[in-house]
Amino acid sequence: MRIAFFVNSIADEAGFFTTTSLALAALGRGHDVCYLTPGDFVLRPDDSLLVRATSVKGAKAKKADTFVAALQSDQAKVETIPVEDIDVLFLRNDPSQDADERPWAAHAGILFGRLAADRGVLTVNDPDGLARAQNKLYFQEFPEKVRPKTLISKSIEEIRDFIDEQKQGAILKPLQGSGGKNVFKIASSKEANLNQIFEAVSGEGYLIAQGYLPDATAGDIRLFLMNGRPLQRDGAYAALRRVPAKGEVRSNMHVAGTAAPAEITPKILEVAEMVRPKLVGDGMFLVGLDIVGDKILEINVFTPGGLPDIAELHGVDLSVDVVIALEQKVEMRKNYAGKISNAVLATL
Repeated sequence: MRIAFFVNSIADEAGFFTTTSLALAALGRGHDVCYLTPGDFVLRPDDSLLVRATSVKGAKAKKADTFVAALQSDQAKVETIPVEDIDVLFLRNDPSQDADERPWAAHAGILFGRLAADRGVLTVNDPDGLARAQNKLYFQEFPEKVRPKTLISKSIEEIRDFIDEQKQGAILKPLQGSGGKNVFKIASSKEANLNQIFEAVSGEGYLIAQGYLPDATAGDIRLFLMNGRPLQRDGAYAALRRVPAKGEVRSNMHVAGTAAPAEITPKILEVAEMVRPKLVGDGMFLVGLDIVGDKILEINVFTPGGLPDIAELHGVDLSVDVVIALEQKVEMRKNYAGKISNAVLATL
């Protein structure tokens, strides 16, 4: 089986990325691995779709940093191949990273992912599902019971009124965005710097204001779902608690958040079950939920990270389980010869 990982940029990949962990798991099970970026697709006049695939000569399962260094070095080879030579196209890019400087690249994975799926390549997460999830409005389509109280607006007056209604304060963040960029906690609408924060965040478009959840001071829980259900092996869940650094409202790892073990309670499983139907319906194969108490702060469908940290915390590499699931889907696709849609197959 050949798995192609679609990423923003090979030069920006790192050993601690979940994509790297998935690639090593695939190599460990004897599969071929290659990487694609937004500029690597070619649609020829005869309607054939090709990709410029980057791989490491003779790559084997090895240390993550060594693998990434080889991928970014002269050891890597680039070859143009028919997309049909790929069994799985795994879309693992973050559109928000390209939205400002390379807007043409932000949606390349979705656009060409559709073409790949039409040609029989298992494409996950399903491109049509990802198209519906390109900003945080997607979150509003899930049950109100699992969402914090939320306002979406570009009006400073609306936002001030909303903050005044929240006894614990509010969180402000851009509708488009990821990774904790431009996320602010506002205690009161009378804060002196609210106007400056509003100007900074609204420059990126609409704002989301959410009622602050006090439990968030202890961090959130990142829980992976695969095929709509919590990813786990023998009771070890693909989950961790992301603990924010002192004085930080964000728990993202790249802003000094740290990983700690997470207890997966019946309440958390109930929250996960509540969002399962839509995730399955949208063909969302691998998803990360960020949970505080009985509320979900984010549903990460593009590049949920944390599997290497989870492996270190629990001694269980659940990336292998993800690859095994892909193997099973490829076998199903062969058995049914196109009679099952990509969106359905993605979450079977």
